[in-house]
Amino acid sequence: MEKLIEDEMFTEDETFTEDETGSFYSHLSEGCRLCQEGAKMVLFVTGLCPKSCFYCPLSDGRRGKDLVFANERSVKNDDDLLKEAELMNALGTGITGGEPLLKIERVLHYIRMLKASFGKEHHIHLYTSLAPDRQILEKLADADLDEIRLHPPQECWKDLKNSPYAGTLKNAKELGIEAGIEIPALEGAEKVAAFAEEMDVFLNLNELEFSDNNSRALLKNGFCLESDMSNAAAGSCKFANIAFQACRKVHFCSSTYKDAVQLRKRFQRIAKNTSRGFDEITEDGTLVYGIIEGGNQELAKETLQSMEIPAELFEIKAGKIEIAWWVLEELREGIKEKLEPSGSRLVIIERYPFEDGLVVELIPL
Repeated sequence: MEKLIEDEMFTEDETFTEDETGSFYSHLSEGCRLCQEGAKMVLFVTGLCPKSCFYCPLSDGRRGKDLVFANERSVKNDDDLLKEAELMNALGTGITGGEPLLKIERVLHYIRMLKASFGKEHHIHLYTSLAPDRQILEKLADADLDEIRLHPPQECWKDLKNSPYAGTLKNAKELGIEAGIEIPALEGAEKVAAFAEEMDVFLNLNELEFSDNNSRALLKNGFCLESDMSNAAAGSCKFANIAFQACRKVHFCSSTYKDAVQLRKRFQRIAKNTSRGFDEITEDGTLVYGIIEGGNQELAKETLQSMEIPAELFEIKAGKIEIAWWVLEELREGIKEKLEPSGSRLVIIERYPFEDGLVVELIPL
């Protein structure tokens, strides 16, 4: 449950919002508002990047590789991208990487294509660790980029006022692009907050998280897990609280919030648009259904027809039949009696709501 909290650092009319996941904010950019609704498609435009941030969570499958993904879908052509946006009824797109601006023409093409396909109101924000000059910003503005989030490396935080990032923020605002800074909540974040306040831009702070690819580097830099039940780095929230005192437009996004709210709502949105009539959508946005696989599939089809199972409650695929899980469970004894001798296997599956989505649970019957 969200709550509004008044603090002595604010005037009577100023509040910040906090929820049970530990996230809080005094300001949300339009990109963040849509992300909260699970309505933003994540467009990964390249895994190439000139930086070497120790906390980078990118997987080996993406890091240093020039690949494109829309959410979890590999993008081989424009139709792949548009199909993913349509499947989740995306109201906006967040462009990320790697470093997106290493592929500036690709970025411009995608921005123009998404705007042309879904309208000017389709909100697009871009993350970059670079400090693009005015010429690049003019190209982005001309393509109709809505929002830019700069990610200056930690070694620059002490003197951002005299860095190229100051000029980038100034130029972006002059060109009508909503501008802000997005960093992990680390020591020194309060200096970035003071800079954001001086530049009158928003600051997004992300709780530092352990991943398979950055855990060794985080441990080497003195971080440890907050608990056995969380991927969050201990102490990251403390740095966010300190930074919050120095800036009026702040959003702290906790590790729990990303999983419990943002990701779940995006999954729910995709599931609602992609599920079949016999799929059950869980609260987490995953899909549950039954499978009859292997063995004599023609016999399996005949068995379901002889049991007068309505055609809308199952779908025949190569080497398997997908079926409403409750039908499979209710009739499993009769189905198994006829199909087990041929080598068929009956399972109930729960998976992420997209093509070849990760299997969360598999229950043999």
